[in-house]
Amino acid sequence: MATGVIFPPLMSGEACPKGLSPLDLACQRAAEGVEAGLVTYDLGAAALRAALVLAPEVPLAKAVAMLPVCGLGFQNALGALAPPEIAVHLDWDGGLRVNGARCGTLSLAASTRAPETVPDWLVVALDLALWPEDDEGGTTPDRTALYAEGCAEVQAPDLLEAWARHSLHWISRWEAGEQKALHDAWIGLSHEPNSPLAQQDRSGSFLGVDEDFGLLLRDAATTHLIPLTSLLLAR
Repeated sequence: MATGVIFPPLMSGEACPKGLSPLDLACQRAAEGVEAGLVTYDLGAAALRAALVLAPEVPLAKAVAMLPVCGLGFQNALGALAPPEIAVHLDWDGGLRVNGARCGTLSLAASTRAPETVPDWLVVALDLALWPEDDEGGTTPDRTALYAEGCAEVQAPDLLEAWARHSLHWISRWEAGEQKALHDAWIGLSHEPNSPLAQQDRSGSFLGVDEDFGLLLRDAATTHLIPLTSLLLAR
């Protein structure tokens, strides 16, 4: 059970034992048949890491929309806790940007890699830098940490709770068929329109995403569709 962290109804928490990542623990619990809604977490001093177990009822090709869904949950959560001048944007590949620089990532794992198969379980993992890795607290234009961006008052347990709560809100909207609202919200927060992209050895201009959040990338010759399932971690 979670200690000191309060999760919304339909969710529960489990702190990770030393030496085990939230992603690994979540995948382990999911394979054991734990109910959806479990959040595993590690509230370290330098990073906030967590993972959410889900049990989709649709094929993997559609279920992977949980990556942008939980990205919106993160943006809403940090937006509610951070100073108003803090800007949060989302990369298609799960990157989380604070004031333009990469501050963390969301990643996906599932019980199957077959797009047409309904997975037994799906895990969305969060890895967020709280403090810069170097001793002097420095950042770069491409990499930063939450507390280096003026968010020192944001407590990791509060952010974890808020991420779970706001992600659940967007998951409920997705299940209710509000895909257009989800797409519109994500496009409004996407970092992609502002930068050239390189994905899977292809580079080009961002054209948008399809109904399942596959990346539409245009190069000099043609338009490529890169599905979100290509981001699944090997398990």
